Amino acid sequence: MLIGTMNHPERKVVDEIAWMAELGMEFLDLTLEPPAASSWEVETTAIRNALERHRMPAVGHTAWYIPMASSIPEIRRAAVAELRRCLYKFAEVGARLMNIHPDRHTPWHARSFFIEQNLRSFEELMPDVEKSGVGLMIENLPGDYNSAEQLRDLLEPMPRVGLHLDIGHANLQVPHNTTEEILAAFGNRLKHVHLHDNKGGVADLHLPLGAGNVDVERAVRALQSCGYDGTITLEVFTSDKHHLAYSRDKLRAIWTRCAAERGVLAASHA
Repeated sequence: MLIGTMNHPERKVVDEIAWMAELGMEFLDLTLEPPAASSWEVETTAIRNALERHRMPAVGHTAWYIPMASSIPEIRRAAVAELRRCLYKFAEVGARLMNIHPDRHTPWHARSFFIEQNLRSFEELMPDVEKSGVGLMIENLPGDYNSAEQLRDLLEPMPRVGLHLDIGHANLQVPHNTTEEILAAFGNRLKHVHLHDNKGGVADLHLPLGAGNVDVERAVRALQSCGYDGTITLEVFTSDKHHLAYSRDKLRAIWTRCAAERGVLAASHA
């Protein structure tokens, strides 16, 4: 399991990589967002060189507000064009996965409309997925894509698209955290994880681990139960990097303890 974090869109990516490496982060969750990390201006050669220098892989992250289900045809096509550009930029820095936040901002339209629009946009990206070598994954979002049933509308018609599980999001606008039900349905397609804390409800607080009510240990057990041992981004958005370091150490300790307990349990049944 690798623990990483995300660059701030208002800061130069190479500078972000430097402090992440110094802090002991193991990979970069590279978000391509303006003003300082826009896909049309980002210096991919410098980023790749910095990643190679610090021996850090990268996972691709796109802006959460791209209107890929817009009811206005020209806007939807522009959204697809931006996502297409991101695919090739991620390929240039060596990332092999890119997340997408499915869109749901289509006022006066039924849910079926924005599901169809999302699927249409995904299909239009598939030739570039093949050319770039960068796979797509869908991130669960509070409200419309935050249960197994809701995610099924997109994941079942698109078998080549993976799951990006945000455990913090799975704690929002739901009667209970949906991490386990999502993994039970789609754990075999899990490609990447985001982890941060909050207090439920509607506020996506991005707190350090332990500052809210997300049951991190239960989530870790669910991840390990489906065989996941990949990248986990700590989306801890505070100005004090000690909060990020604390969350990293807490996650590593929980992960190691749960893995050891699973090993003991497996040995007892052997």
